[in-house]
Amino acid sequence: MLREPLGDNRAVDRMPDLPPRSPMRPSTRSLRASRARFAVAAAALAAAALLTVPTASAAPVQPVADGDPFYYGGAESSTPDGAVLGVRPVAAPAFPGASAWQVRYKSTDSAGAPIAAMTTVLTPPGGGAKPLVSYQPFVNSLGMQCAPSHSVATGGLQETPLLAGMLARGWAVAVPDHLGPTSAYGAAQLGGRLVLDGIRAVRDVPEAAAGGPVAMAGYSGGAMATAWAASLAPEHAPDLPLVGAAVGGTPVDLGELADRLGGTPSPAFGLGFAAAIGLEREYPTRSPLGDVLNPDGLALRDRMANLCTDDILAAGSGRSIDELTTRPGIFDDPEVRSVMNENSVTFAPPPRIPLYVWHGDADPLVTIGPVRDAVGKFCAGGTPVRFDSFPGADHGTAIVAGGPAAFGYLGDRIAGVPAPSTC
Repeated sequence: MLREPLGDNRAVDRMPDLPPRSPMRPSTRSLRASRARFAVAAAALAAAALLTVPTASAAPVQPVADGDPFYYGGAESSTPDGAVLGVRPVAAPAFPGASAWQVRYKSTDSAGAPIAAMTTVLTPPGGGAKPLVSYQPFVNSLGMQCAPSHSVATGGLQETPLLAGMLARGWAVAVPDHLGPTSAYGAAQLGGRLVLDGIRAVRDVPEAAAGGPVAMAGYSGGAMATAWAASLAPEHAPDLPLVGAAVGGTPVDLGELADRLGGTPSPAFGLGFAAAIGLEREYPTRSPLGDVLNPDGLALRDRMANLCTDDILAAGSGRSIDELTTRPGIFDDPEVRSVMNENSVTFAPPPRIPLYVWHGDADPLVTIGPVRDAVGKFCAGGTPVRFDSFPGADHGTAIVAGGPAAFGYLGDRIAGVPAPSTC
């Protein structure tokens, strides 16, 4: 059963078996109202937090380093992107019969500096080269302990049933930590590079047996990284045999979200503020969040710096950006707007591989209009796009509505069936 995105370490089914209530889950009605905001508040409210003119210098708050030494070392400028820096087998009890490895590999951050990144690859039983799907989860966190490389191994990843379905098709599945080694939540272009370099690394791990065609998929924030990977592939990774990608519920334009939704008090404000922290980590001189925060805002930033989704939501619930900044309400600083555009799918180059895009037409926050516009731009640029909208589906329910079609689409691309287009 597919589960709807609440964060990186919890999920709520559209079916029965809701988890017990907590202070952040007072009722099913309130959950419905809030979960659709979770994926987009990160983009919209992050922009509200950033779009102020910096007045002083303040260092970003970095996460506590992962306590596992396997995550470190080997990222030199002379090392090619995607080069394997380390491999180890890991237990994956949530995927009976599958083998699992963690792969550390070299990539680059948004300033071009070398970084050591991490992905986890799951391989189904049976011999021979297998198709590979890189799946990007919707990770909404700032702490390194929240990364998919931890939750895949423990079975805590929300999309565990979905990954199991892909393994049942005979596909190897890579799950990268696409927020990078500082959990730079919101930096989607970074995520795209990490996806591509992670695929390169997995294909060079003999145990993974991932020598067949390659596809990519993701929903919501994971869709942003997936779409950027598809757009960057011709220049960054022309060597990869990519056959298609599927993206759903994609927040395509951070600036549009900021203009429409930024600064509004929300139970999901914590995720927006967390994305502002993540963008500051990736763009410390261009998005200096700390420079415009008042003491209350600085305290909240420090408090959130190592939290996973549920605790981020609790810390920021009901807050607004105006009460946390010294110069609130300024949405047009050119440098910060540039950062938003650099991480917005609608400004990405048209992909050169077939693309499946799906969206709920009743999504009140990630509205379908900008997605249609982005699809139009990709179509005009020559991308073969199949676009499906699902009547009555909001941001939470659209993943369930479109998931089967998305993976059927990828299965056809892997099998070599010509790609359909609704352009």
